[in-house]
Amino acid sequence: MTTFPLLAVLLPFAAAFAGLLLSRRGLNRSRPRQQAANTRAAWIAILPTAASAIVALSLAWTPGLAYFAGAAIPPTGRTYGTIVTGGIPISLTLQADALSSVIGVLVTLVALAVQVYSVGYLGDDPRYPSYSAFISLFTSAMLLVVYAGDLLVLYVGWEIMGLCSYLLIGHWWEDRDNSRAAVKAFLVTRLGDVGFLFGIFVLGLAAGSFRIADVLAKVPDMSTATLVTATMLLLAGVAGKSAQVPLHTWLPDAMAGPTPISALIHAATMVAAGIFIVARLFPAFLAARPTLDVLAVIAALGMLGAALAALAQDDLKRVLAYSTVSQLAYMAGGLAAGSDTAAVFHLVTHGAFKALLFLCAGAVIHHVGSNLMTQMGGLRRELPVTFVTMTIGFAALMGIPPASGFFSKDGVLLAMDDALSSGGLTDAAALLLYGCALATVAVTGAYATRAWLRTFFGQARAVALPEPEPGTAHVVDVREAPRTMLVPVILLAAPALLLGFAGEPHLDIGVAAISVVLAALGAGAVYAFWRLDPVSDPARLLGPLRAPCERAFYVDSLYAALFTRPVLALARLVVRTDDVVVDGAVRGTGKSARGLSGVLRLAQNGNVQLYVSGLLAGILLIAVGAVVFT
Repeated sequence: MTTFPLLAVLLPFAAAFAGLLLSRRGLNRSRPRQQAANTRAAWIAILPTAASAIVALSLAWTPGLAYFAGAAIPPTGRTYGTIVTGGIPISLTLQADALSSVIGVLVTLVALAVQVYSVGYLGDDPRYPSYSAFISLFTSAMLLVVYAGDLLVLYVGWEIMGLCSYLLIGHWWEDRDNSRAAVKAFLVTRLGDVGFLFGIFVLGLAAGSFRIADVLAKVPDMSTATLVTATMLLLAGVAGKSAQVPLHTWLPDAMAGPTPISALIHAATMVAAGIFIVARLFPAFLAARPTLDVLAVIAALGMLGAALAALAQDDLKRVLAYSTVSQLAYMAGGLAAGSDTAAVFHLVTHGAFKALLFLCAGAVIHHVGSNLMTQMGGLRRELPVTFVTMTIGFAALMGIPPASGFFSKDGVLLAMDDALSSGGLTDAAALLLYGCALATVAVTGAYATRAWLRTFFGQARAVALPEPEPGTAHVVDVREAPRTMLVPVILLAAPALLLGFAGEPHLDIGVAAISVVLAALGAGAVYAFWRLDPVSDPARLLGPLRAPCERAFYVDSLYAALFTRPVLALARLVVRTDDVVVDGAVRGTGKSARGLSGVLRLAQNGNVQLYVSGLLAGILLIAVGAVVFT
């Protein structure tokens, strides 16, 4: 068992290595040989991921339940050596404790579902072998973050995830929107990672070790200033990876990538990593109260703002993307309120139902051929399996009992309610957090109901098709998605519906009732607007707020004005300076040399008399000088 954490990390890494080694063999070949290469790549990706999931499940069999029960379980793992740095050594430790065992199961199961789903979604793509290999590397990197026992080992996995997200979001790099989204995700998350790395340095130097256990043991001996500095810096990386305000803008644009990648990023990797880090180092954050206040304000603004943005989007994937930003803010709010178990439980249930929603969205988009809800409608009869499973996902997102989101959201709301009287947060931060959380419950019910109605109900909205060739007719696909896409969706529907019973046996009836009533009010308002005019968009209930919500409150425009355009102007100035000043100096040197050579050339005209005269004049000058200075 002590080697199981290492095995869980190495299995998908080996799959990535083998997949990348063979990824070029299928390119520029005939269709049968391409399909054979893709099939081989699928098996190389799926089998090790399934084996890693089995290992993760075995590690979590007892510790996973113990975590939510509050029991302490000794970690399982070992140290594989030490890297001597001349200062604080780096311990190559991999271990599974109660928290990491829970997240490890989430990562491996969602990654397995995505790998299987991708066979049907991208099985004919010539770059599928490299795509599946990068998913395996992504999975391995996230597991390294989860099972790392040393902060710098964790940071290695943290950075590899950033690289993999860039490669996978930009899978269809020929499309300029995809390549721009990939670059944006890479740059924004790198910006936060600068602070994250320095936060690790501050904690490691203060503790005299980068081992997580040693750092947490030294927290009581650290000064408040050290803890606040370290946690604030760490919070920058958390905001980048988990798409928290103000570094959240990359996540909606990342929807340009393949839908399975959206499911992986939004449910089990990248965005989950930031919440996991705060829970992993939670004693340090609890001892830094100003950081919790900042986290509470960030969470409050993020959860409500993103929910309002989701209510105005027409792209189904962007609705789910802003939903992820909102739900991640819920988890951050639970952490700020002082309950890491409630936040992690919502992280787990969110991973199940958000992966389900994205994979269902992929099936809808695969069927319709468009991301836009204006091109959807009436699909419940054509896609009955997708309709039922996506309904379960939306119910969990809204927090409707008995879906899993009902239980986990109640736990987070209860923690926020307790924070009003516990004194962990300042009164203003606690009140803002709880008020925005309740408002977000209603808005979540509204945007989830809107997406559900516009996708599956009303009149079918025909997608514009090109004119058929002479002698042929349009063939409309009215079937469900391929079996490889449906099986993961059906399997994910079970935890999305039932997982809540495993982790949160106790409910606060008052908080739960308020949550359900608010969600029902939001859903009812949208349904009433939709019934009045099923053809128009229920987002019109936002009134004058619709345009700002659709543009996500112009945050991207603000960044463009404050950073993008000034940087581009500075870049143009640098180019101009380089061309005029630097290159001008080089060109001027050449011109000066040519001009001087022209002057010297006047004396080299081939006239012998001029040469003799010059020689005699020189001799005369030397003689006069000798006489004068003697």
